[in-house]
Amino acid sequence: YIDSTFWRKFFTLKDLFMSFLYPKEYKDSTYNIDFEQLYKEGYRGIIFDIDNTLVTHGSPADERAIALFKHLKEIGFKCLLLSNNKEKRVRSFADQVGAKYIYKAGKPKPSGYKRAMEILKTKADSTVFVGDQIFTDIIGANLAGIRSILVEPIDPHEEIQIVLKRYLEKPIICLYKLKNKNSISK
Repeated sequence: YIDSTFWRKFFTLKDLFMSFLYPKEYKDSTYNIDFEQLYKEGYRGIIFDIDNTLVTHGSPADERAIALFKHLKEIGFKCLLLSNNKEKRVRSFADQVGAKYIYKAGKPKPSGYKRAMEILKTKADSTVFVGDQIFTDIIGANLAGIRSILVEPIDPHEEIQIVLKRYLEKPIICLYKLKNKNSISK
């Protein structure tokens, strides 16, 4: 027999733990996010992951990514790429889209996200993070206090270590979708 106090504490801890895993929003694509609405809500900085968030893994910036960053600048956003990848990869992509960047960011540690906000000259309440992985992108953004948007990965063909993380992400995404079924949009 376990009393109701135990269960209340258990579910409170579970909710607290899950709040670090759940994104604020879930979208099917970076390119379907309503960035104009985010700007109206007072957001001024956007931090992006690159691989499988903006383009397929290892690909250069394509026309769609270049057009997105041009549009974001026209709206008034400051943008930064935050990646665990090496400088050559991140710098090349950043140069193509005209964005600032941090390479070898150490995601999910919040220090990279905080450094990104320093560079953008934004605060957590005016910054959004967009990424495709829960265990690096979303946890880090949540720990840094930044609004997090999880997007579906562009390409399902990934390196083995990422494929393994995707299996662990599936039940979390499923629970998130059940809990937020009315707020998920394509």
